[in-house]
Amino acid sequence: MGFDFGTVLVFAVVAVGFALGGIAASRALGPKWPNPEKASIYECGERPVGVAWFNFNPRFYLVALVFLVFEVDIALTFPVVAVFKGWVAQGPGMAWVAFFELLVFTGILVVGLAWAWAHGDLEWIKTLGAPSEEAPARAEPRRAA
Repeated sequence: MGFDFGTVLVFAVVAVGFALGGIAASRALGPKWPNPEKASIYECGERPVGVAWFNFNPRFYLVALVFLVFEVDIALTFPVVAVFKGWVAQGPGMAWVAFFELLVFTGILVVGLAWAWAHGDLEWIKTLGAPSEEAPARAEPRRAA
């Protein structure tokens, strides 16, 4: 029993050591000739124009993540659908299990999409909301002239 855990521990130590050894070897043996050309920003072979640091709209990331989630859904659903006819031929039990698993999987993703949509995370231009009528705007106090 203890020997099995020892094997796993030795494997983990060797794996971490291999990774750290590779990093250390590349640092020790790699060339170190910095120059302005190597330090410049590389963008598909084009010379950089302007500064590279600017504010990026985080909604790009959110829309990309929602897209990615549904791409994964398609990638995981397609193989099951491809072999579904074979499962039906083997017997209806396996086919119904696979059908309900796909239904639950897709349902969870649809609930997540509905949640993101309800919170307005998919709106490209977010509004902060109109000022309420209950709280009128405060006037600046007058100063004596």
